[in-house]
Amino acid sequence: MIWEAWLTLGVLLGVLGLVSMTRLATDMVFLGGLVVLLVTGVLSPREAFGGLGNEGLITVAVLYVVVAGLQETGGIRWIVQYVLGKPRSLGHAQIRVMAPVAFLSAFLNNTPVVAMLIPAIREWTSKFDLASSKLMIPLSYAAILGGTCTLIGTSTNLVVNGLLIEKAPEAGLHMFDLAWVGLPVAVIGVGFILLTSRWLLPDRRPVISQMSDPREYSVEMLVDSDGPLIGRTIENAGLRHLSGMFLAEIDRGGTVLPAVSPQEVLQAGDRLIFVGVPESVAELQKIRGISPATNQLFKLEGPRSQRALFEAVVSANCPVVGRTIRGGRFRSRYHAVVIAVARNGERVRQKVGNIVLQPGDTLLLEARPTFFEQQRNNRDFLVVSRIEDSSPPRHERAPLAVALLAGMVMSVTMGWFSMLEAALVTAAGMVLTRCVSVPGVRGSIDWSVLLVIAAAFGIGTAAETTGLALTAAHGVIGFVGDNPWFNLAAIYLLTTLFSAVVTNNAAAVLMFPITVAVAGDLDANVIPFVIAVMMSASASFATPIGYQTNLMVMGPGGYHFTDFLRIGLPLNLVTAALAIGLIPLVWAF
Repeated sequence: MIWEAWLTLGVLLGVLGLVSMTRLATDMVFLGGLVVLLVTGVLSPREAFGGLGNEGLITVAVLYVVVAGLQETGGIRWIVQYVLGKPRSLGHAQIRVMAPVAFLSAFLNNTPVVAMLIPAIREWTSKFDLASSKLMIPLSYAAILGGTCTLIGTSTNLVVNGLLIEKAPEAGLHMFDLAWVGLPVAVIGVGFILLTSRWLLPDRRPVISQMSDPREYSVEMLVDSDGPLIGRTIENAGLRHLSGMFLAEIDRGGTVLPAVSPQEVLQAGDRLIFVGVPESVAELQKIRGISPATNQLFKLEGPRSQRALFEAVVSANCPVVGRTIRGGRFRSRYHAVVIAVARNGERVRQKVGNIVLQPGDTLLLEARPTFFEQQRNNRDFLVVSRIEDSSPPRHERAPLAVALLAGMVMSVTMGWFSMLEAALVTAAGMVLTRCVSVPGVRGSIDWSVLLVIAAAFGIGTAAETTGLALTAAHGVIGFVGDNPWFNLAAIYLLTTLFSAVVTNNAAAVLMFPITVAVAGDLDANVIPFVIAVMMSASASFATPIGYQTNLMVMGPGGYHFTDFLRIGLPLNLVTAALAIGLIPLVWAF
């Protein structure tokens, strides 16, 4: 090999080593490796940053906006709120979780799907005395398996398809091409989890407990007169056994109903008194059909979807100290509404407007996002902090957001638009119909993921132009022979190993030039090898760092690293054997 190839190999091994053995940011490590190749002349600027114009990368970025529209409207929650019912057994509970998650993940980025369901499953397991550790890994694995079924199921599929189109525009894949392999793999994978999880998954409580939070608030919510909860029981409305919060009582026309029965039927105008921690209050405000009882919220400027929740600790210098919240004109003074008050970590049992503020009181506030910048240095408050992801959804636009998503899937399936065109039209529709705000668009895009993909494109280009990919391909063929099936298996397993230590997107991009070189040396159709890269990069179960959703469920499920290895490694082997056997039957060599 020439020196450029050796340098590229060194950079590649260095990047993989730093990502897997240190806590350095993955995007910075990949960009650092790309800079080395650029300044040494291995890559030209056009080659180094050409990945930024890749169709797959742009599609991934645009789909972030589409998913943001579903999140801001509560569309994902609207889809899944009726899915979880009363499980008859652990296996039935796992089916109720995995089946809809796998379906949703075939059409949505699986990260927000999992993020939305983690709190729902946490309260569900508490309600029916199930172990979270028996459901959180199945949640993540179902999302991964569902993503392998369609072209838009994972960003990896889109990125690799973008690379394929650059090589051969006519070879691009369609929406459901992957389903020939992905669907059987998903079905068998879910079946494997159901059959083995009883022995391979631990039975322990999660390490996260919101009820241990030292701050407890009392929050009043009203049942909307035109909402969907009227006539439903507390149980059916999903207001019983909330995670980190409980329904203490109902005030119905001045009559207080304590120790509320789960079968109590909600009526319009019911005043519901909840007790819980701040993060749970944020979740409570996202439930369609109830809204904060204070009418002060409607006197703030702008729609509620453009506001957020904050916590502020009152100082002795605050001019409202010693006065009631209403009498001190708190809303007019700070352009914020007090939702609840905690004193010495305990809730204040009084109507919010009548509470006399004392130094050290912790206020739960609703205000515009600018509140933090305006008040964080104000001597009236000792501490000001924002509660993340606390903006109320635009519930009335949820059906519209879901319809836009369905239109995108249909237009691609019918061949009316390419994936990029359909995503762009749908994202524009989300913005124009105000399903997602402009700040929401800016904040929805995960730039670190895009930078990793773009940098991996550059390193992959270096592997190809220096001959490193061709040398690696010769090595693979020399080791397994010239049998296409054996080479397919080698490509699949190599990609799986890469995915265990770096992101699945980066693993796929780095393996793509090697895959093309192997197919070229064998004079074989490149498509089955590309499909193998897509499947193996996404189907990463054996480590928590192999896929983002694995990391997301690690804390809520109370898992250790070995828990993923115990069930994930056999699942990797099962899905690999099935995919390697099926791919050549669908796409001949």
